[in-house]
Amino acid sequence: MEIGVVGQPNVGKSTLFNALTLLNVPMAPYPFTTTRANRGVSAVRVPCPHSEKQTACTPGNSPCVDGTRWVPVNLLDLPGLVPGAHEGRGLGHQFLDELRAANGFIQVVDLTGGTTPEGVPAAPGTHDPAAEAGWLEEELVEWVAGILARDFDKGARSLELEGGKLEDFLEKRLTGLSISAPAIAAALRTVSVDRAHPSLWGGELRRTLARELLRAAKPRLIAANKCDRASSSQFQQLAESVAPIPATATSAEAELTLRRAARAGLVKYRPGDASFSRGEGVQLTEGQSRALHDIEEVLATWGSTGVQQALESIVFGKLRRVAVFPVEDEVHWTDSKGRVLPDVFLVPAETSVREVAFRVHTDLGENFIRAIDGRTHRALAADHPVSPGSVLRIVARR
Repeated sequence: MEIGVVGQPNVGKSTLFNALTLLNVPMAPYPFTTTRANRGVSAVRVPCPHSEKQTACTPGNSPCVDGTRWVPVNLLDLPGLVPGAHEGRGLGHQFLDELRAANGFIQVVDLTGGTTPEGVPAAPGTHDPAAEAGWLEEELVEWVAGILARDFDKGARSLELEGGKLEDFLEKRLTGLSISAPAIAAALRTVSVDRAHPSLWGGELRRTLARELLRAAKPRLIAANKCDRASSSQFQQLAESVAPIPATATSAEAELTLRRAARAGLVKYRPGDASFSRGEGVQLTEGQSRALHDIEEVLATWGSTGVQQALESIVFGKLRRVAVFPVEDEVHWTDSKGRVLPDVFLVPAETSVREVAFRVHTDLGENFIRAIDGRTHRALAADHPVSPGSVLRIVARR
């Protein structure tokens, strides 16, 4: 799974990306600091079931801290998008090509309204963050609609003459965009189309379909950044304007400062917490003390920096991922080496236990017999859906 961090230039995308990954990609208050995609790994929090066994876990692919597993999530920091990107303006074509594999987007906007569409700093309040959120959607819609339109009439006429399934026709045209067959089916249920005569579809209908395809296959969350310089009423106005797209108030700069300070031992802080404490015996400079005091005010006002919450909202909320813990011993919750709950995977909600088997190893999926619930010890059929925090043993032919 990969989450793209997107937005216009100079709104804090790279700062938010750095905060989530603690990588040092370039950051500066001028447009197009990021000129190529940067990739990194962050993590989301899920409860670790080891306490149910009253024993310590043996983490493999994700660390466990005080009963919380930090499960890896891939992030992509993309070059800034400007209006007209689908026509090649700015770094548009490069930006859009990088978006193909992303499962969802965190769109960073300047909550203060102090950045022009081209990424130039301006007086706070001179630009509308809701409009900033809106034109990115239009760029994405035009991009997908443009892909649909390539030789569409010819392909549609062939479909009408030769017969075939409309979903298959669209899936083939959208190859490379990571738009699944279920997402296409969901979009077609929303948009009223003439299924028998796609050659009659006009450009506006294709744009409407593109919009629904994006909502189904590549959901978006708005990170209303620079909330430390804005008011709660500004955020509320933005959240109401972009609904039903969810919005989270964020201060990427505060989060990055806290994570770096924690790594240096200056403070004790876990991402997503509502507070931090200063390290014992640590001597801070006047500038460090002032910066931490300012961050304390941000946390008191907003409850957190919002950065970790934004990532988890897109992963668990919009993408509906749940955690699954595969084991080889359903009684002791261990693998073949005796490690307790070594790995955890994030899978879409309602994923079948056989699909989980394929995720663990192709051989397990191909030779699947049944799964066993680690809590109830009940046998589960191949199509049984997983639930959040499932502990599963996969039984397969040898």
